[in-house]
Amino acid sequence: MRTLLLGYDIGSSSVKTTVLDAESGKVVVAVTLPKEEMPMAAPKRDWAEQDPELWWKYIQDTTREAVSKGNIKKEEVKAIGISYQMHGLVMVDASYEVIRPSIIWCDSRAVEIGKSAFEAMGSDYCLSHLLNSPGNFTASKLKWVKDNEAENFKRIHKVMLPGDFIAMKLTGEIFTSETGLSEGIFWDFLENGISSPLLDHYGISSSLIAEAKPSFSEQGKLSTKAAASLGLSAGIPITYRAGDQPNNAFSLNVLEAGELATTAGTSGTVYGVSEKPVYDPASRVNTFVHVNHSKEKPRYGVLLCVNGTGILNSWLKKLIGSSVSYEEMNEWAQEVPIGSEGLTFIPFGNGAERIMENRTVDAHLNGLNLLKHDKRHVLRAGQEGIVAALTYGFDIMKGMGLNLNTVKAGRANMFLSPLFREAFVNMNRVVVELYDTDGAQGAARGAGIGAGVYSSPKEAFVGLEKLLEIHPDDKLSAPYEEVYQIWKEKLSLIS
Repeated sequence: MRTLLLGYDIGSSSVKTTVLDAESGKVVVAVTLPKEEMPMAAPKRDWAEQDPELWWKYIQDTTREAVSKGNIKKEEVKAIGISYQMHGLVMVDASYEVIRPSIIWCDSRAVEIGKSAFEAMGSDYCLSHLLNSPGNFTASKLKWVKDNEAENFKRIHKVMLPGDFIAMKLTGEIFTSETGLSEGIFWDFLENGISSPLLDHYGISSSLIAEAKPSFSEQGKLSTKAAASLGLSAGIPITYRAGDQPNNAFSLNVLEAGELATTAGTSGTVYGVSEKPVYDPASRVNTFVHVNHSKEKPRYGVLLCVNGTGILNSWLKKLIGSSVSYEEMNEWAQEVPIGSEGLTFIPFGNGAERIMENRTVDAHLNGLNLLKHDKRHVLRAGQEGIVAALTYGFDIMKGMGLNLNTVKAGRANMFLSPLFREAFVNMNRVVVELYDTDGAQGAARGAGIGAGVYSSPKEAFVGLEKLLEIHPDDKLSAPYEEVYQIWKEKLSLIS
């Protein structure tokens, strides 16, 4: 009988369910839904909300489809792992019912709350204890609810991150993780526990915060009710949980100091591991607890995030015509030279940007010549602008002492584009290694470690295949450096 591991990846665009064969490390079946992007509500400017029950619907739908397509026998699945979109706020009442839509990662309504807290509590405390400004993270979003939706706030039994909510639906129990508490900016790194000064400042009771479990550990068992809705056996343990960026790093076997991972999905990120609690004084990049952190062997994840990445490419696709494929878009973009003949795209059009100190800069197309530029130039400028924004964040990380020489990525999303890969490698002068993996596979491998199916991370990465290694080209690096310098000049004019 096979030993199978099930991994969930709950994004803001889609939910992916993957079943992995533990012995070979190969995918048995993977299902992603919906086929179009999940709806995201924006009741006001810079707001972004989703219904948590929608995530649960697609967890059920993808699992049932995976069980059917993969010929999965119930007794073969030994553990479940969860990866999820970071920083979202989910609130449930005493009956475990959702109180209001989730305020998700790209929602900017709490920017001023976090900024005021940083000033009032002082940079010395925030940077030494929280390693961040409270910023626009989960704790500040909860404070926004307290200030603006008093009746909803009174009903709260527990607050959760999106992955905690899915785990609750699977098990009927409410837990979180240390890495999750740190991503919500609830965690005091010096005290190694919840930050009482932050909760006191916001007037939030610690009773609203769920108990934390290690990322690799049993965090409840699949309930009879959930098992029936998924087509699985009751009692399967949930043994891994992490936000999408720590999990993406884990999926690429990025666990030790100096190692780096990158993604370019809806948002674009670079995630570096440090053994020291480093921070950016302006909190433009952020430090969290990594999945393998412990008191004895500390590991911190330093996250650079650009909101407007794949979402810009998706917007361009809709603008040109939904019948056009991303492959066609990439081919058109490569028909024009590096620099898009003077056209520059600033991609910050998806809420407040952390690398811009939580300002809403918006997206800008600069230098448009109606007699020269066409859709090919716009498409190329979009990809070059995304890479330039990531490079801007890279520079901040370098200033923190992180070594940025080799970066690992899954061969997915924007990294499917040869142009994007070329620009990323040469603008940053780094080597990129592309692997056949994704967040759902990472969650499945994590579940294997947490359940004891694998005795070590090394054993868990059996079957992880490097597909491609891309090196900078001196002939291309210089023109891409010029693109970056022009991009920074344009950014300075609007910011």
